[in-house]
Amino acid sequence: MVVRIFNPTIRLNINHIVPVNKNCVNFLLCLVIVSAASAQEDFLLSVLNEELNREVVGFSKADLPPYFISYRVNDMAYTQIQSSFGSLVQSHTSKNRLLFTTVRVGNYQQDNTHPAGDRRWGNEGGDGRSIQLAVDDSKEAIQYTIWRATQNNYRNALESYRSIKNTIQTTKSKFDDFSKAPVEKYFENPLTELWFDKTEWENKIRKYSEPFLKNSNLVTGDVSLQFVSDRKYFVSSEGTQVVQNMRYVYLSINASIRATDGDIVPLHSSFFAFSPSGLPDDKAVLAEVNNVIGKLIELKKAPLADPYSGPAILDAQVSGVFFHEIFGHRVEGERLRNDMDSQTFKEKINNSVLNKTLSVVFDPTKSEFDGKPLNGFYRYDDEGVKAQRVMVVDKGILKTFLMSRSPLETIKTSNGHGRSDASSDPVSRQSNLIVETNKPVPFTELRKMLIQEAKKQGKGYGYYFKSVVGGFTTTDRFNPNAFNIFPTEVYRIYTDGRPDQLVRGVDLIGTPLAMFAEITAAGNQSEIFSGFCGAESGSVPVTAISPALFVRRIETQKKPQADIESTLLESPTVKD
Repeated sequence: MVVRIFNPTIRLNINHIVPVNKNCVNFLLCLVIVSAASAQEDFLLSVLNEELNREVVGFSKADLPPYFISYRVNDMAYTQIQSSFGSLVQSHTSKNRLLFTTVRVGNYQQDNTHPAGDRRWGNEGGDGRSIQLAVDDSKEAIQYTIWRATQNNYRNALESYRSIKNTIQTTKSKFDDFSKAPVEKYFENPLTELWFDKTEWENKIRKYSEPFLKNSNLVTGDVSLQFVSDRKYFVSSEGTQVVQNMRYVYLSINASIRATDGDIVPLHSSFFAFSPSGLPDDKAVLAEVNNVIGKLIELKKAPLADPYSGPAILDAQVSGVFFHEIFGHRVEGERLRNDMDSQTFKEKINNSVLNKTLSVVFDPTKSEFDGKPLNGFYRYDDEGVKAQRVMVVDKGILKTFLMSRSPLETIKTSNGHGRSDASSDPVSRQSNLIVETNKPVPFTELRKMLIQEAKKQGKGYGYYFKSVVGGFTTTDRFNPNAFNIFPTEVYRIYTDGRPDQLVRGVDLIGTPLAMFAEITAAGNQSEIFSGFCGAESGSVPVTAISPALFVRRIETQKKPQADIESTLLESPTVKD
């Protein structure tokens, strides 16, 4: 099982502010009244509730009725604009409604998702895929689709449950199959549909990629922009009704250059905002495009690094990805139910797992950090559970795990981290990962530590990892429990005082427990890395916030090379 975090796609929730009547005496009471009235007028919510109630009443007559039914709908609008070397290469808009249906037969202690035989893990209340709903607000068409999906899921759930009850291999589990959760009622009014000018942004994106035409050594030179609106519905037979909005805009700069030895070297930069007005102006974007070009020209002549083992500084963004990969995935509670997982920390509650100066919090309720948006923010998770701030590590001591509604032996309830994409069953996943230190060290001191440790280890230099594009890890028992981080800007810091040297072709690798033991100090400034994390329940938006780290020993390997043939003629766009 491989888990990846990627930078190029970001998603963030926006909380809609409901207008309040000035004559109201009690603000909360007025807010509830306005929201309730609006909820009654929401077409899709009304159809979902009506059909859910009909299904519950109908199934109550069955010999083995479902004890839980839920409908999750993502009502999405998506626009993608992309230019390459000054020309528009795509511009399209799409709308889609996806329904994911969950049906559970049995009871909270044992139901159709219970591990049995070869089926050792999986929140299989759904059928593992979503289906499309009509986007034209046809009540009959939507009800028919929901009805068909519910019937199919019920048949599958009933068959699985009967098979489980009749299987000799079925044993009493140490934990229940599903946890109870409070009934939630939450509603956000729809957002306005016209929130950007497509033609205006087509012209901007075309202009942003024009500077790439000036260098014939560039292999790619692309700028893309995504506008995403996602209105998420969740209703269940327990009575929960949650409707929340997600809206974001994401500007991505991607380019690559042919190095002197023929290797293709990529570089990436991006901007994220809640709305188009939150993006930087044209001057700032073009400055960043030229910065990317300048760095690629440096990388063209940079030496190819050899494999290395020794001290390193991980800059703040790199540290964020580092923690996401080697730590975050190993505290996702769902994995600890699976005896095929390595379960690195399962027996470590109240034990030391990190340097005592470090704490790790996961906080989906946090929408900003230092005035910058966090795309791991949400009000309610994909099981209708209210988001919660979770202190997972306190001063080096492991306190708990990230939980969905799949309980563990010692942790019985969800802490609001049941997450998925539109097409998957929710499992426990990361949100906003925040690494904190109670003993921050200025970067100049981290640098001194690096040089001192390099000399102690007999190394002529240490590494400084400045930027990163993503990474992956494995956590199962059948493969080495390793990680691989993909840096894009790496420097050698020499012990003899020579200027720092940019190098290329470096991947940061290792095993989790060995790396945890080598973390010595943390910086005094934190930065944000935002991305999509792909795992068992699909791709979900996440953020990692961390200070820089000094690590006594890291290991690197060479990146795979991507060669293409050199050009025979000069580019027609490059003028003498």
